[in-house]
Amino acid sequence: MNAITIKNLSKTYDSNVFALKKVNLEIPKGSFYALLGPNGAGKSTTIGILTQLVNKTSGKVLIHDNDIDTHSTKSKELLGIVPQEFNFNIFEKVIDILIQQAGFYGVPEDEARKRSYTILKQLGLYEKKDAISRSLSGGMKRRLMIARALVHHPKVLILDEPTAGVDIELRRGMYTFLKKLNKQGTTILLTTHYLEEAEELCDTIAIIDKGKILVDSPKKELLQKLEKEYFILDTQGPIDTTKLTYKSSHTKNGLEVEVKKDQDLNLIFQELSKQNVKVLSMKPKSNRLEEIFVELTE
Repeated sequence: MNAITIKNLSKTYDSNVFALKKVNLEIPKGSFYALLGPNGAGKSTTIGILTQLVNKTSGKVLIHDNDIDTHSTKSKELLGIVPQEFNFNIFEKVIDILIQQAGFYGVPEDEARKRSYTILKQLGLYEKKDAISRSLSGGMKRRLMIARALVHHPKVLILDEPTAGVDIELRRGMYTFLKKLNKQGTTILLTTHYLEEAEELCDTIAIIDKGKILVDSPKKELLQKLEKEYFILDTQGPIDTTKLTYKSSHTKNGLEVEVKKDQDLNLIFQELSKQNVKVLSMKPKSNRLEEIFVELTE
């Protein structure tokens, strides 16, 4: 069974603008799925339709085989949503926000409190349970949004730019939590502009642009299509690039090297060693997924 099935989904706004053009997606149950695209590509419209905040023009959407048209309430119960913007009552206590959210899904108050305590502990917010939400830092507010989305135990969690404005340390903590949640069986649909985030977390990648799906593929297969990669080498000693097999250019502290798909990366170290050049460190010039994304969307 798929967690989400989208068939020939289209959306045309009153201004005759096509936001989505016959989009087809199958998001397997238990997957960690990324929907990527530039601004205005159709990501938010897709999520809006999934959550029934936006009316589709045509097509079919199923959540765990529940059609959103004929089983609207059940479809909503299966979803947990973390939107881009903070949309909780900033004058309420953290614990009250969660208990109230659980109540919307028919969870009794005692059970809702137990669930809330568990989730807050998992997200490092338990000590803030009685704090007024407006007093939380930006990162804590992000985690509160995730806690609220999970309190009714949804089968599918939709994350729309969940780490925007979150510092590196908190972001890493959220990654650990989300990976664990996914391993426990929750399907996660992620949109993000941090492409390294999608590469680290997700097992399947879809890229949308101008309302059309450009690629929908397992991450491993998608990255294997990359024809070349660029690496930055921090080196010691003068380098004669004319004697290198690789296409390369000097940088401030060393060398930028282009490595094609069929080239052995180890050869660059051998060639530099012959010139008595010491390689101190090496890193990719850019995220691999970013290179594919730019190539497709340009």
